[in-house]
Amino acid sequence: MLSPGKPLRDEIFAVISREEKRQTEEINLIASENYSSDDVRRATGSVLAHKYAEGYPAKRWYGGCRHVDEVEEIARDLVKRLFGAEHANVQPHCGASANLIVYSAFLKPGDKVLSLVLSQGGHLSHGSPANLSGKEYQFVHYPLERRSERVDYAEMERLAAEHQPKIVLAGYSAYPREVDWKRVAEIAHANNALAMADVAHTAGIIAAGHHQTPFPHMDIVTTTTHKSLRGPRGAVIMCREKFAKEIDHCTFPGFQGGPFMHEIAAKAVCFNEAHGAEFKAYQGRVLRNAKTLEEKWKGFGGRLCSGGTDCHFILLDVKSTYGITGQEGVDRLAKQNIAVNKNAIPYDTESIFKTSGLRIGTPFMTSRGWDETRFAELADRMHGILGAKG
Repeated sequence: MLSPGKPLRDEIFAVISREEKRQTEEINLIASENYSSDDVRRATGSVLAHKYAEGYPAKRWYGGCRHVDEVEEIARDLVKRLFGAEHANVQPHCGASANLIVYSAFLKPGDKVLSLVLSQGGHLSHGSPANLSGKEYQFVHYPLERRSERVDYAEMERLAAEHQPKIVLAGYSAYPREVDWKRVAEIAHANNALAMADVAHTAGIIAAGHHQTPFPHMDIVTTTTHKSLRGPRGAVIMCREKFAKEIDHCTFPGFQGGPFMHEIAAKAVCFNEAHGAEFKAYQGRVLRNAKTLEEKWKGFGGRLCSGGTDCHFILLDVKSTYGITGQEGVDRLAKQNIAVNKNAIPYDTESIFKTSGLRIGTPFMTSRGWDETRFAELADRMHGILGAKG
């Protein structure tokens, strides 16, 4: 609470200082969070935050945009080269907005989209009835194969043929395996649908060359920039050139007003960092650390969804491994200064408010310098905490 008579500035910066301390002391295993560079944060806090720049480079509604035009052009060029895209729009404010922009560009209310069952790894913006995506459009969901807990491409193909969706969507928030983009695109195009990828979680891994880029197979790719990419909070939409006009028009003026030029500058910084050798080496460490967690829990006799991981997190079934819910696991670990998030597992029998799983990610602590030895020691500690009686 604000102390009467105390300057608000002091109060706010005191809170920021406490949060900075938490981020440097707490063990953060939340897969969707990361630690950005000083240069990214410097750009985010720059004078570009003062500039209104509705429109696009050389086509602005405001004067005085010659320098922010340069910034946006640099950001677009860097991200296109990073992912092999023909066109990029760097203005979307967040991942959910980016997905809604794509839907609004190519769908009419009530049109069908084929996406993964949300409780098996999909995202809120992939058709949740509580989200605008689920209210405006008709989502049909393909499942994971029950035994392997991998994407059931045969069922995806069958459902696409049966329902004839306008978009087939792949790319997930809690699925720890690499996606077969070529297969998804073939299924979509065989049914006259657009092939869309949401790589918000794995963008950094893809940029570093450890996972295959969705291009040239997929038509449209969305991603956030603040997860594995280690950039500012924001998003990007990439696509084939023939879809550029629709994407740009639905971003502005269709969905958003003035772009956040300070964030676009920070995106450019993070894209440039992602082109470097250190970033590629960092992503390799992220994956090795996640494999360390996989190997440790397999050694404990724990059950990992889909049998392991190809990416930056494991999805641990704590219900069958320890006899507790995901929420109980979160609470136990929080008392020991370890932050994770509860997560539904495939075919979960618990409610979404409790869940049977924990999603345990490695990007943040890898950014803070943790190696495989530290993660192995942490896994031992977490196993003891989660398995404690009473």
